[in-house]
Amino acid sequence: MDLFNSIASQDLVGTPLAEKLRPRTLAQVVGQARVKEQLQPLLNLQAPVSMIFWGPPGSGKTTVADILSRHFKAKFIALNAVEAGAKLLREIGDQARTERLQYQTLTLVFVDEIHRWNKAQQDILLPFLEKGDLFLIGATTENPSYSLNRALLSRCRLVVFENISAQDLKTVTANTFLYLGYSQIEILNPESLDYLLGFSGGDARKLISAVETLCQKWSTSQAKAPLSVVNLKEILGQSLFGGGQSGDQHFDLASAFIKSVRGSDPDAAMYYLARMLEGGEDPLFIARRLVVLSSEDIGNADPRALQVAVAGAHAVELVGLPEAGINLAQVVTYLASAPKSNRSYLALKKAQQLVQQSPMEPLPLHLRSSRTAEMVKLGYGDGYLYPHDFPKAWVQQNYWPSGIPAQTIYQPGDVGFEKTLKDFQTWQQSKKPSEPKEPI
Repeated sequence: MDLFNSIASQDLVGTPLAEKLRPRTLAQVVGQARVKEQLQPLLNLQAPVSMIFWGPPGSGKTTVADILSRHFKAKFIALNAVEAGAKLLREIGDQARTERLQYQTLTLVFVDEIHRWNKAQQDILLPFLEKGDLFLIGATTENPSYSLNRALLSRCRLVVFENISAQDLKTVTANTFLYLGYSQIEILNPESLDYLLGFSGGDARKLISAVETLCQKWSTSQAKAPLSVVNLKEILGQSLFGGGQSGDQHFDLASAFIKSVRGSDPDAAMYYLARMLEGGEDPLFIARRLVVLSSEDIGNADPRALQVAVAGAHAVELVGLPEAGINLAQVVTYLASAPKSNRSYLALKKAQQLVQQSPMEPLPLHLRSSRTAEMVKLGYGDGYLYPHDFPKAWVQQNYWPSGIPAQTIYQPGDVGFEKTLKDFQTWQQSKKPSEPKEPI
């Protein structure tokens, strides 16, 4: 296919079984009801929409992208972000533009692991996306808001995939046995089926490969009895997805971890940390979530929490696994044991709401920058009181735009260091006049 390869044919010799069983339409996709509901209206459009598919491995991201390309009869170019350099991306964009102008051809570029792109790579495709020369579907297992820049995200629709449920995995299992021509009940008993579903960790691709392996092993065995859990462990080895041991979804596991830290239970938090690490979770994903939590749930109750979390994230980048697990353990136990406060987070939400509901009032002259002579002539900075010239580095003065009355947004709590901040606020209030003058 010109310079690039389209998705592998399902009929070629040596094609993996998961590829042969890949659905051709949205209706054939097992599970992902929300995704199908979200995408169904898009099938009525004349051209695809650029999207970011976020979800765990084996949840159908590549499959759905291929289905969309078939539906719109678009040229499908599948890339891996690690291998797609700047030169290749420009070639793809230029060729897509040429074919669109000359032949009215639609080009859909699927980029797997798009979170591995740097900012320069992400920016290369922006002009082509703007003009409709090509359409992008990026697949990622990481939160796009962490790994993708705003310019790219603003041009794409976010579609969230979830781990396939246990019931849907049973359907995939039955379909795989049927395709291979084997009887499921002859090879698996109920206990071994449950183990197999947990082993897959919600990854349909991994499940299909495992079923194929089991069928091959069973067909060559002397005794044609159902395989036990012990047999499956010997044949399949240890699961590399610890979260799949009980069929929990990837995002549910991360949620349980964060809620345990927030709830000040270091023991449960360490359990979930170990479970995620054993399951192959990206340690940087864990570290970033802890950085957010340190401000959202601990805040000024212990200002050192953010320092510890950021240092831990840097350590993970520097050391890598398995030793980085030790760094994460220190951060998790500290954050889980620290006093909690979400008052700074609530203050941000309240301030954002105020900004959204209020007009952008002009700033008072005494608060404006007076860095140039022209600004000074206009009265910028005139009347400003420098707090450090007063006791405790504080003086009563208005810091609000004239059209917005002063109001309380941040209210420190009584836990940890925030109690000190609250005492200072109380002292400030005692120094303010009982009837403050309206700002001039």
